Amino acid sequence: MSEVAVDQLTELDALVELKRLAREIASHDIAYHQKDAPRISDAEYDALRRRNEALEARFPKLVRPDSPSKRVGAPVAGGFGKVRHARPMLSLGNAFSDDDVIEFFARVRRFLNLESDAAVEVIAEPKIDGLSVSLRYENGAFTLAATRGDGMTGENITANIRTLPDLPQQLTASNVPDVLEVRGEVYMAKADFLALNERQTAAGAKVFANPRNAAAGSLRQLDTAITASRPLSLFVYAMGEVSGPVGDSQWAFFENLRAWGFQVNPQTRLCRSAEEALAHYRHIGALRSGLDYDIDGMVYKVNRFDWQQRLGFVSRAPRWATAHKYPAEKAETVLNAIDIQVGRTGVLTPVARLEPITVGGVVVSNATLHNEDEIRRLDARVGDHVIIQRAGDVIPQVVEVLIEKRPPHAVAFEFPTQCPVCSSAVVREEGEVARRCSGGLICPAQAVERLKHFVSRNAFDIEGLGGKHIESFWQDGLIRTPADIFRLPDKIKQIEGREGWGEKSIENLFDALQARHNIELPRFIFALGIPQIGQATGRLLARHYGSLANWYAAMDKAQDPDSESYQDLINIDGIGVSMAADILAFFAEEQNRAILDDLDRLLTVQEFVAPDVNASPVAGKTVVFTGTLETLGRSEAKAKAESLGAKVAGTVSKKTDIVIAGPGAGSKLKKAEDLGVRVMTEQEWIELIQD
Repeated sequence: MSEVAVDQLTELDALVELKRLAREIASHDIAYHQKDAPRISDAEYDALRRRNEALEARFPKLVRPDSPSKRVGAPVAGGFGKVRHARPMLSLGNAFSDDDVIEFFARVRRFLNLESDAAVEVIAEPKIDGLSVSLRYENGAFTLAATRGDGMTGENITANIRTLPDLPQQLTASNVPDVLEVRGEVYMAKADFLALNERQTAAGAKVFANPRNAAAGSLRQLDTAITASRPLSLFVYAMGEVSGPVGDSQWAFFENLRAWGFQVNPQTRLCRSAEEALAHYRHIGALRSGLDYDIDGMVYKVNRFDWQQRLGFVSRAPRWATAHKYPAEKAETVLNAIDIQVGRTGVLTPVARLEPITVGGVVVSNATLHNEDEIRRLDARVGDHVIIQRAGDVIPQVVEVLIEKRPPHAVAFEFPTQCPVCSSAVVREEGEVARRCSGGLICPAQAVERLKHFVSRNAFDIEGLGGKHIESFWQDGLIRTPADIFRLPDKIKQIEGREGWGEKSIENLFDALQARHNIELPRFIFALGIPQIGQATGRLLARHYGSLANWYAAMDKAQDPDSESYQDLINIDGIGVSMAADILAFFAEEQNRAILDDLDRLLTVQEFVAPDVNASPVAGKTVVFTGTLETLGRSEAKAKAESLGAKVAGTVSKKTDIVIAGPGAGSKLKKAEDLGVRVMTEQEWIELIQD
């Protein structure tokens, strides 16, 4: 049939021929683009594509979804595989005011136990609004690129990153470590973004909302030729795993990066005080609209690497860096309606439905009104003209009502006294600003939101199972509890044929579920959605109790407020009475215990593995700091103890192993002596952990 002229083919013949051409051209694309081993000449390849185009022109209804006319180049080999970061790619804490920045400097001094007027140098660099990536070099050769993902695991985008002109493929300098991992931001310049959207419009293709979306979408193309055709740029600013020295400071590292051929933002400055950092922040803020790339703040990093190492990390952010955000952009629009959403903990959140408006390059049609008190403070009413902003350039919120533009007969909003989803009573506890549905898991909204949280990125991170899928499966009775998610493979017949669920997507989902049958304890605890228990607290509980079985048993015993187990819980440094109450309330509900038991039967929840501290003399010990520490800051001392595998408690009990007592130690020291707990001076403690 390949020899028959196009104008002589029947519709049935054309259907068969288009299928053959799609497969043949795809195989040649792979041979050429992925394997660098073409099997036919360029002229022969062009002839295949011309025949395909001619057939599609004659039979436009037969154009295939995988038509060669819809792609250029070849898919990335194997799609986007997962990459486990050698060192986590963490997020940053935020500063929104000058006072926040001054407090950041003060916090660094307190942690390091420096004098209140001691100089603290920082690097101040514009915070690029792009896509974070990690780039790995081995013996000078570029070998791997990955997205940030959840900070621990990202997507392999090596083939696409290779198309960036700013990326050095080979580092030839003599001082490049054998293993060098650098982190940076892929972005699209404003001028390039506008030109791209003009081309997209002319071609009748999708236009992008903003440069960041354009950069992210371009970098995650399965066809590398599309990525190569997009004008992407790269700034680098941090390191991951390295096998040798890269300088003794952040500034020295930046100088090396430039010498090795990387692009470092030219607006980066070395600042010797908070005042200098704030001056640079204001200087760049004045230039912001004229920069050819989007920024949403300034990042400050402590310059000295030895101080960075001492400061370490808290939760998922470094103590030695912060992001100083620029004020959010604002816009005026009309409030068309106020809806109530019910979250996973039952909190009723009012949402403003707005006349769509562009704010900071993003079209906004919804914004949060936070809670009942905020609506009353704003006196927000349907029909009002309102000012909205994207807080931190991310979350839209209503910040002002233009009373002078209020339409006649606008009435005040009445907050519901019954849940809009399940009709259960809405309650507001004393001292709380939020109103909650009292229905618990009988409320479909709470059940669905808890399931969404369970599969979310920082919890079980089940790829291919998004919020809309959860809602759909819930509505059709396929899932009711978290454990039901892992029973979905038994319901394949009920999933097949559903919209968006082809053979490949079902296979990918089942593979993702299988991979998550083995889960880390901190993720498991966070996934349960207990009020007040975030990622950091989940890790704290996992570290303290070690295993799901230990935690479960301890929470059973801790239901008695006079028990040793209850005292042990509230004695964990970072767990207060309020947080303990939420944890124990979760375990007190029979339905929650049933969910835990069901999951425990289906899954393997890994015991918590602390950092390798085999040589540490304090691993597994419970320690308490009291009095004034004269060499270490209190925060640094706690962080160091935890990094060595110790558990830091807030009060002394029979389970305490060591009390480190400085000048001014009072009741804790006396209790330690009464209980016969080992007491050490700060210097003795330092000598112990340094041995």
